[in-house]
Amino acid sequence: MCGITGVFNIDGKPVSIALIKKMTDIIKHRGPDGEGYWSNGFIGFGHRRLSIIDLSSNAHQPMSTEDKRFTIVYNGEVYNYKELRNDLEILGYTFFSTSDTEVVLKSFMEWGKDSILKFNGMFAMVIWDNKKNKLFMARDRYGIKPLYYYSKNNKILFGSEIKSILQHPDVNVDVCIPALNEYFSFQNIFSDRTLFKEIKLLPAGHYLEIQLASNFSENISNQKTYQYWDFNFQEQEVKATEEEYIEELDRLFRQAVNRQLVSDVEVGAYLSGGMDSGAITSIAAQKFSNLKSFTCGFDLSSASGMELTFDERKKAEFLSNLYKTEHYEVVLKAGDMERVMKDIIWHIEDPRVGQSYPNFYISRLASKFVKVSLSGTGGDELFAGYPWRYYRAVSNDSFDNYAEKYYKYWQRLIPDSYKPDFYQPGIYPYILKYQTKDVFRKVIENRGVSNNMTPEEYINRSLYFEIKTFLHGLLTIEDKLSMSNSLETRLPFLDNDLVDFAIKIPVHYKLKNVTEAIRIDENISGSKAKEYYNKTSDGKIILRKLLSRYVPQNYANGKKQGFSAPDASWFKGESIDYIKDLLFNKKAKIYDYIQPDFAKKLMNEHFSGQTNRRLLIWSLLNFECWLETFKK
Repeated sequence: MCGITGVFNIDGKPVSIALIKKMTDIIKHRGPDGEGYWSNGFIGFGHRRLSIIDLSSNAHQPMSTEDKRFTIVYNGEVYNYKELRNDLEILGYTFFSTSDTEVVLKSFMEWGKDSILKFNGMFAMVIWDNKKNKLFMARDRYGIKPLYYYSKNNKILFGSEIKSILQHPDVNVDVCIPALNEYFSFQNIFSDRTLFKEIKLLPAGHYLEIQLASNFSENISNQKTYQYWDFNFQEQEVKATEEEYIEELDRLFRQAVNRQLVSDVEVGAYLSGGMDSGAITSIAAQKFSNLKSFTCGFDLSSASGMELTFDERKKAEFLSNLYKTEHYEVVLKAGDMERVMKDIIWHIEDPRVGQSYPNFYISRLASKFVKVSLSGTGGDELFAGYPWRYYRAVSNDSFDNYAEKYYKYWQRLIPDSYKPDFYQPGIYPYILKYQTKDVFRKVIENRGVSNNMTPEEYINRSLYFEIKTFLHGLLTIEDKLSMSNSLETRLPFLDNDLVDFAIKIPVHYKLKNVTEAIRIDENISGSKAKEYYNKTSDGKIILRKLLSRYVPQNYANGKKQGFSAPDASWFKGESIDYIKDLLFNKKAKIYDYIQPDFAKKLMNEHFSGQTNRRLLIWSLLNFECWLETFKK
């Protein structure tokens, strides 16, 4: 696990090693164990190393093949690297290290771009082909590891983090208005844009090839992005029995967890008190008798209502005792958000999804003891863990009707009807030019459009949409905050074999009654799930039945609890002065883009208890801190 960066001068100008070092040093937190630089005239790579597999200098990066044709910088873990190495050795390849990096490099040497289809793991990689003068950039299937790039002014810049790219003197910081509109619509960015106008995020499951023109012309020859993999949730024509699905799912789940335990350093596990992380910890504890586990809890002394149930430390402690783990906890209270807000924005860079500071604290805790931690992320998105969202997909007159309902639902912050009052008059014309509905439709229509879809097919389309957008946002944030603490997070639910099987499990094995619809407000953190389960006990049905083999029955059938602090209470209580000092300030930078009176009106509705706007307040805080940090 590492941080990567680099410069590719299309016009043939030499790359400065001093610049590469500057771009690399700023992401030292991603790899405190080592650094490396490589230059070949007009192209240069930088690398920061977090040593996980092959701790020796043989695994040093950037890494070149013996003939110097291919050079790689790589961030990630390919868990099936030993099998691939064996295949390559049969073909006559020799190895000078025991790292997965060398296996990835020589896989590309043998199979070219098709090699990425063989990798089971998480990765962001850049490879230079010195013979063909071609740059190859790729990102894993699911987008676990980020890869940003800038393509302008006769150069390609790339990095695991945007701040690397910002070190180049040619890069300016301007707000990307279409991305800003996406963020304040969905609390996420669905396109390849970022809040930085000139910088893009390579989409998950894509690769980018850049062929250098033979005469170093100012035009890039054949810069193209390709999609090499995508999710395909679908009903099977020939269905197995539920028990057959459970047995195969059990085999694949155990295989996935054990596969991701490969490491030359100690591995720990997040243990939230829920069934997903509990089951993963159960399997890992069978291999490691001294497994360390980590939980983030919350001081609820100033919480109210449903938020009084948010602290799951007792559940986690029970599971820890059951599995005999060495257990550690961190407890957050009102005020802990303020302490780390600026640090979080510096590391996140490009805000996505909701309140994420608890992720920062738990990764900081885990990093004091281990370099690698297992996480249960992905189980909800694969197995229909948010049923209150999907049921609006059941009854539709047409695909347009379905898309319209789902679009309205996913406007988590500012609906289209509010936007003329929300954005400054000078900004709003650009908002009209780039409609978020078009961005939404591009995702939802990616698997084709039909007006003859069954309820199950509409729900599968919803699962596809959420795993492509919501999960991707979660993964991006998880990478940034764990790596800010030099911690690698592994996600067994996002094992290729497990995913390939899970997306083909029939909907009626994941959900109980696809004709039942209950509306629940997304702003009501945690309680929305409890309210839904109290009424239906629905969602992740087949996974619950499987995981009851690893966690107690009452945990497998328990009410879903999201990983969230009681911010609705804190935002109108102990954190209100911090919020007002930042956002009610006449000099606040957000008001260059947002109309202050309308924004304050919406926030006051939360403070008075009229409407829960915790998601919007968090996002306004994020944007203000982002402007203060990056646009000075």
